[in-house]
Amino acid sequence: MAKINPDTERESLYSNLDKMSTNELLTNINNEDKKVAEIVEKQIPTIEKLVDAIVSKMKLGGRLFYIGAGTSGRIGILDASECPPTFGVPDNWIIGIIAGGDSAIRKAVENAEDDIDQAWRDLSAYDISSLDVVLGIAASGNTPYVIGGLKKARENNIITGSISCNSASLISKEADHPIELIVGPEFLTGSTRMKAGTSQKLVLNMISTSVMIKLGRIYGNKMIDMQLSNKKLVQRGVEMIVEELHIDEKLASELLKKHKSVRAVLLAENKDLEI
Repeated sequence: MAKINPDTERESLYSNLDKMSTNELLTNINNEDKKVAEIVEKQIPTIEKLVDAIVSKMKLGGRLFYIGAGTSGRIGILDASECPPTFGVPDNWIIGIIAGGDSAIRKAVENAEDDIDQAWRDLSAYDISSLDVVLGIAASGNTPYVIGGLKKARENNIITGSISCNSASLISKEADHPIELIVGPEFLTGSTRMKAGTSQKLVLNMISTSVMIKLGRIYGNKMIDMQLSNKKLVQRGVEMIVEELHIDEKLASELLKKHKSVRAVLLAENKDLEI
């Protein structure tokens, strides 16, 4: 059963928000946000185990799926959608799925999160298998859509993880690697788009970035596989090449135009690089 008084629904520590000045509002929101990173830090051992499990599966050709509803689903889609341009990977390596489908990214879809069977139907459309990993995201930890998806995944021998902001949440019980970020009451009571959402995004950034690094999608501290989709990123690529090969910017630009990626330039121009 769900907790009677979940952490995410507790009364705000602040009263009379409508009487606060703009400075008071901003200062108090910031004071609450400062608590989030320390709470995430306490979960690093659990996050570490999940990252290593994901890496081991992806090395075998598996994928990482995020499932969620509302804000949690949107945060998952955001993280997944940023991996291809950042790391130059196919868009089916990390896949974000939201209850209600893509239309729910912009507008709430009524009752979408209440269907306990829909997440598995959504996952099955991708021919999900035991090579994959499913990470359920739900601030309350009790979203039926996510619970059902994780439960069916485990029944099919698929590694599962969860991110919730309530202790002893229902999705934690369905996860091999449950991450509980108990950020406490929101500044605006029950508005989990605030601290809860921030904590979820921090953890997803940690997971996807660490996974990509361990899969060799960077060099040193550089995004050598990034998509060169605008002038800013092309210039960043040129600067990487200048720094690594100790050549002038004009030659670096020519090489990048020829080889189409920073990695390809470095491999072509320096055979001794281990990348």
